[in-house]
Amino acid sequence: MVNKEPEKTNWYIITGGPSTGKSKTIDHLAFLGYLIRPEVARILIDDELSKGRTIEEIRHDDKKFEHQILKIKIETETIAPKKDLIFWERGMPDSIVYLKKYKCDFDLAVKLSKDRRYKGIFILDLLPSYEKDYARTENRQKAKEIHEALYDCYTELGYNVIRVPVLSISERVQFILKNINKED
Repeated sequence: MVNKEPEKTNWYIITGGPSTGKSKTIDHLAFLGYLIRPEVARILIDDELSKGRTIEEIRHDDKKFEHQILKIKIETETIAPKKDLIFWERGMPDSIVYLKKYKCDFDLAVKLSKDRRYKGIFILDLLPSYEKDYARTENRQKAKEIHEALYDCYTELGYNVIRVPVLSISERVQFILKNINKED
């Protein structure tokens, strides 16, 4: 059996545990004119909320929820142009962490994570305060565990994960942009 090379992309992943500032960072990159892909879970939650469902109804079956997220990620990554510079809020390996957390089968997420290679990974350091919102179900300790599991998952997949320190949103974005320019 021949091992094929992973498909290379020009995509950067912005990741981190819940409440690390990913969405605000991604939004700022979009404001500056960069192509972005927001977090699939938030899109799914917002869509379901707009249909009149409650967060409890949406999240009552975490396994089903995580599999829906994985399905949407697969569809989204499949159609996105591989050569375009895109900042993604969470990558396929994030699904490995969440599927493991809910004791789901994560083999497909591992295979897909090995079949495609992102150009770079940025993990946002945990903010000093943890804010719950309408979509977050984790407490601060669980968020920290997820955060470290994400770092471990990406490094186990062979990525050099760049930690983004706690800074203002614009300073975090400038830190990220300086670090992508070093690679080119």
